[in-house]
Amino acid sequence: MKALDIASRVGAAVVGGYALATAAALGATALPGTRAEAVQIGIMLGFLAYAAAMIWAFAARSAIRAWAGLIGPAAVLALIGWIGAS
Repeated sequence: MKALDIASRVGAAVVGGYALATAAALGATALPGTRAEAVQIGIMLGFLAYAAAMIWAFAARSAIRAWAGLIGPAAVLALIGWIGAS
């Protein structure tokens, strides 16, 4: 791996992982139940999503796939959370 590739993967793991974890927590608000339950589930999903994002960023075949594999699901989860909050 080249230094730029590694730097891009680290960026994907940190920034993309944060975006995915935040979107997972936001998407959990669309689940049925009380607001407190949604917050607890969102926090747990956020930790799980961030750990999975760290693994995915370095397991993907290329840095572009790493970014796409994190930003795509983050956008979908954010949309679900946005629609669910309406």
